Parts: sequence; structure tokens; C-alpha cells
Amino acid sequence: MRTGIFLGYAGGFREAAEQVVELEKVGVDLVLVAEAYSYDAISQLGYLAAKTSTIELGTGVVPIYTRTPSLLAMTAAGVDYVSDGRMRLGIGTSGPQVVEGFHGLPFDAPMGRTREVVEICRQVWRRERVNFDGKHYQLPLPADRGTGLGKPLKLINHPVRERIPIHIAALGPKNVELTAEIAEGWQPVFFMPEKADDVWGESLRAGFAKRDPALGELDVMVSASLAIGDDVEDRLEWAKPQLALYLGGMGARGKNFYHALATRYGFGEAADHIQDLYLAGKKQEAVAAVPDELVRATSLIGPAGYVKERLAAFAEAGVTTMLTHPLGVDTAEVVRFSEQLVELAH
Repeated sequence: MRTGIFLGYAGGFREAAEQVVELEKVGVDLVLVAEAYSYDAISQLGYLAAKTSTIELGTGVVPIYTRTPSLLAMTAAGVDYVSDGRMRLGIGTSGPQVVEGFHGLPFDAPMGRTREVVEICRQVWRRERVNFDGKHYQLPLPADRGTGLGKPLKLINHPVRERIPIHIAALGPKNVELTAEIAEGWQPVFFMPEKADDVWGESLRAGFAKRDPALGELDVMVSASLAIGDDVEDRLEWAKPQLALYLGGMGARGKNFYHALATRYGFGEAADHIQDLYLAGKKQEAVAAVPDELVRATSLIGPAGYVKERLAAFAEAGVTTMLTHPLGVDTAEVVRFSEQLVELAH
């Protein structure tokens, strides 16, 4: 199993980048930079490309709405160039709060747009003249065809690779099916291995039935909080703020993907309570309401033997890359946890 790390998107980036340099030395395979409404992910990946030499770099994830498909492709090709072929393009829809609230763009047709974005990116990387007539994107614009403005263009540069791996963050049944059909990787969040087949198995199998064999096996890239040791029980509490934020605050009632996922896992009553508290502004109480059982089921926190057992459960559920949020007190502990994970995963 491959290992990776998520960098937070709120402050302290230079310090986090120094951690990545040390994590590369102990064999961590991949670092992903998120993009929400902090600094953009791409400028930070360029910085990491200059500071590292072997670790893979990726977005985890960028919203498909905030850049045109061609710009997404150009940007990924640019990072792939400055990193000597280490880029992975992680995309997702984000949600109405970010797309509409922060960017002022309509959050519409997520599945249709995702499929077309992937097709256009791959055309650009192959240096084809992009002549695309989709439902959501038309290149060139229909009004310009037959004019001097309507000539299809191709990327001037020769990309390092003509196919940069694309992984998609997806949770809903139809989005997961689409991901299994068209992407190199799938990035679910709050993954509970014992429930994964019940929640996503049917969608994955439907997508695989339509998958082009040339794409290879789907890289199932799962994120989890990480702390390894005999004295890390307190780190369960450290993982709760993120769960409370996502279950309680990432979307209105009835439109929160993460709340719906927790409900499918059997934590519906707890998710409702967390959401009630969070939306009422009682954030600390919402954090305290996150069940220890939910944290344990979706994380890697405990003694080395226990973590090894959990890794086996994740592998049994089809996970191929374990992306972690190390819950360390300092860089030394973050690196130690990550090095232990590399050893256990291999």
C-alpha cells in the first residue's frame, strides 16, 4: 500500500513544506494540497516541486468550477513540467458554499461537467487541437466557428506526459460510478472499510463495467487521521474538529454530503445532533458530540499492532493509497508517525 500526506490549507505552509522534505526522506510516496478558500493549491505545489525531488505532488482537490477545463489542463501540465513528471490532478465539485458563496458561480451539473473536464484535459495533454462540443463546454464557442476566432488550438508546449493521472473526490453513488469509469484514482473521505462495500460497492462495480482497460486499476486513495503509539488515545479528540466541521457545517440541512455519508454508516442520530449544534453556532459542543467510534472507524490511531490490523482492513476493502493527517505535536512526531506507517504499509 502506498502512503501519502495531506497538507492543511490554513496557514503555516512553509513549515508544512519543510515537513514534506523530511517525509520524502522516510519514503512517503505522495503529498496532496487541498484548495478551499485559503491560498490556491497550485502555487504551493510549485513551491514543493522546487523543494523536493521524488515525492509525488497532487491537488487534493481543486474544484472543477473555478478554472476552465483548458486552464486546469495547462496548470497540471505546468506543475508536471517543473516537478519532472510528479503531478497528479485531483478534482472535485466542492460544494455550493465554496463555489457559489466564495466564487459567485452556479453549482450546477456536477457529473456532466466532471466528465467533460476530464475529456478536455486529456485532449490538451495529447496536444490535440481542442475541438469539443459538449453540453457544458464548447471549444471553440459555437458563435466563433468559421471565423478567425473559431480556430481550434492546441497546447504550445510538449507536456512531460500525455496522460497525467486524474483522481476524483466523489461520495454520491452516481459520482462514484462515474469516477470508477473515467478516472485513474478515487478519493473518498471518511472511509469506513467495514461499510465501504455496502455504501459504494454497487456504484464501483457499475463504473468498472464501463471502464477503459487502458486506464489500469483504480487507485483508491483514502484519507485518515494518523497517530501511532501506546499513548496516543488523546489524539482521538484531535481528529474530532474536522469531522464536526464536515458533518455539521459543510452544507445546509439536506445538502450536506458528509452528513449523508455518516448516516449511511449508521451514525445518523449523532450526525443530526452535530449538525444542530454546529448550525446553532455551538461549535465546541458539536466537536464534543462526535462519537469516538466514528473517529476510530475512519482513522489510524492507536498502537502499531492495532494500526497494522486497520491497514489490513483498509486493504481488504480495496484501498491502495493511504493518505494521512498526522496528529503530531511537532515535525519530529509527524515524521515518526509517517515513517512507522510506511514500514507497516509495506
